[in-house]
Amino acid sequence: MNKNALLAAALSLGTVTVAMAQAKSDWTITGNAGLYSDYRFRGFSQTGYKPAFQGGFDVVHASGFYAGNWNSNVESGLYRGASLEMNFYGGYKYALGPVTMDAGLLHYAYPSSKKDGNKGVKQTEIYLGAAYDIFTAKFSYGLTNFFGLGDGSSTNTKGNYYLDLGVAKDLGNGWGVNGHYGYQYIKNAKDFGYSADNVSDYRVGVTKDLSGWVAGASLVATSKKGYFTTAAGKEAGKTALVLSLSKAF
Repeated sequence: MNKNALLAAALSLGTVTVAMAQAKSDWTITGNAGLYSDYRFRGFSQTGYKPAFQGGFDVVHASGFYAGNWNSNVESGLYRGASLEMNFYGGYKYALGPVTMDAGLLHYAYPSSKKDGNKGVKQTEIYLGAAYDIFTAKFSYGLTNFFGLGDGSSTNTKGNYYLDLGVAKDLGNGWGVNGHYGYQYIKNAKDFGYSADNVSDYRVGVTKDLSGWVAGASLVATSKKGYFTTAAGKEAGKTALVLSLSKAF
């Protein structure tokens, strides 16, 4: 092989190597894990005020498309015997001027809830979110009965929705503060014994970065006492402090 051929081969190999490196850089895979003193979903305890271990991963493409999975233990008595919640989601993020938009689909699954003749508990939502500076907003619309509420009944709860408004501020030196307001609407909830078709939840919190680990403390509250209960029949939305330690990798 002459020198020109060798040079051409080297340049070709270099081009392939660079192209492969660029292709790989288009994808990002991240993970997360955390320990929480209680798992609060939209203000209400999912673990009977007991600790929860949570974790998941995300696959993101440079174009803005993403998909991921997130998991947590839950109180089995709430979900027809299932002690694990699994979330699967996918969507697309894009810039609209100074605002980052986010549209996608999220499916909640509870393995082992479909047994003994029971229909499995599930919830599927489409969502649209927006983020600007320190502010976020997200609207989620339920395509299924609200976590099984209405399954087997002539009255359904499809069309339930949730509005999530948030704010998070970096204070420097690893400190941060955050706040949240949520509004849950459940179609026909009164027909199933609930006091109203809607309920709100609130959260204010503080975080501290500890060499890659994030410690957090959040005060969580809801607008209606006794709206949801634990498996033991106790109030699930009482005002309480939730502590956490999490890490992204």
